[in-house]
Amino acid sequence: MGLGILDTVALAGSLVFAIPLGIYGVDALLGGRTALGAFCLVVAAAMVALPHYLKTPSDLVTGAAKRATG
Repeated sequence: MGLGILDTVALAGSLVFAIPLGIYGVDALLGGRTALGAFCLVVAAAMVALPHYLKTPSDLVTGAAKRATG
């Protein structure tokens, strides 16, 4: 299933902040700062993945309304 317009905009907004953090994480890993680099990469991945998989209270209400109306 494809992303809607709002989901695409939200993903682009997450990527605006996650890509520089990921690049810094790779740079830190290559510079020998393993813990900092790994932490930055995990945070960058979480910034992109978590909004897609976590549900907010408004998502639950919207989903229930869509199921109720058919």
